[in-house]
Amino acid sequence: MRPLDGITVVSLEHAIAAPLCTRHLADLGARVVKVERPGVGDFARAYDQRVDGMASHFVWVNRSKESLTLDLKQPAALAVLKELITKADVLVQNLAPGAAARMGLGYETLSQEHPQLIVCDISGYGEDGPYRDKKAYDLLIQSEAGFLSVTGTPDDPCKSGNSIADIAAGMYAYTSVLAALLQRGKTGRGSHIDVSMLEALAEWMGYPMYYAFDGAPPPPRSAAAHATIYPYGPFAAGDGGTVMLGLQNEREWKVFCEVVLQNAALASDPHFDSNARRNEHREALKAIILATFRALDTAEVLARLDKAQIANARMNDMAGLWAHPQLQARGRWRQVDTPVGEIPALLPPGRSSGFEYRMDAVPAVGQHTEAILRELGHTDAGIAAMRSAHAI
Repeated sequence: MRPLDGITVVSLEHAIAAPLCTRHLADLGARVVKVERPGVGDFARAYDQRVDGMASHFVWVNRSKESLTLDLKQPAALAVLKELITKADVLVQNLAPGAAARMGLGYETLSQEHPQLIVCDISGYGEDGPYRDKKAYDLLIQSEAGFLSVTGTPDDPCKSGNSIADIAAGMYAYTSVLAALLQRGKTGRGSHIDVSMLEALAEWMGYPMYYAFDGAPPPPRSAAAHATIYPYGPFAAGDGGTVMLGLQNEREWKVFCEVVLQNAALASDPHFDSNARRNEHREALKAIILATFRALDTAEVLARLDKAQIANARMNDMAGLWAHPQLQARGRWRQVDTPVGEIPALLPPGRSSGFEYRMDAVPAVGQHTEAILRELGHTDAGIAAMRSAHAI
């Protein structure tokens, strides 16, 4: 038995934030009914064709769901959605600001008829305030939240390589829904969750915010190196590979000099005998480290770091991640079905002794529409009429 078996989630979702939230709920056993536009579905289905013709974003965040197509501009389709909500525990939506409320799907309206319903609204800036109605895409929130100001090189800011603002919002929506379900178990009442992408990513910016407390200078952009700890970052080996390493304290610095650089005297050099001085003279120290690594291949550098018990990692690319031996050894891969056949998928983080995660298929657009309508009591004739009117 999974933690959310018996819980029904209806989601008016697109892109990443809401679908990531609901996929994690599905992982835990919830039934997730994904409402999509007839014909085209979630626009994230068309982002690319990298997974045997399917979009990479979509297959990542949409397994284990049922796809119901509804044209919510048509009264008959909207009535179906409201009927479905009567049987739901949770409604999640990340439509344009105000769109759900205009359809009568705001929490204030729904809670009057369904006091046990949990409603989670995900938006760029939240349901009030001067930015409420601004469009919000992931990169724009990365900019507003200050992420770009501390990420990149001294010359150029750089966005994250994935949709970090969407992911942050999706994860806070997920945990907030779990908390709301726990609270409902105690009080018997549902609640309203208002998740803002800006607030989610701002929370993740806590360290650089406090580093710049009370007008202090922010951490500088330092590419893949740590902004204030050195050496901590990427270093090239002699064979062209890149090794990531990190030192945390003076004991590790001494061992690093003795075992890795094989230059014990360097540990007491007044230019480098504290992190503050190493950071101040990082270019000089970088030259010394690279001169040593130039005579070694990647495996040899890693071997020295492991011998010294200095934290290190290879700089993997995506092919390296697909083939990562640790993921293989821990059995983290499963096969899930899709409209074009099986694909590999990672199990959710957090291996549990109490249950197995749900790892069901990625749905085709509208794959479950007729089954859901019949479940709600609609006749074949009624379904045919809705299809003829393009309501489904």
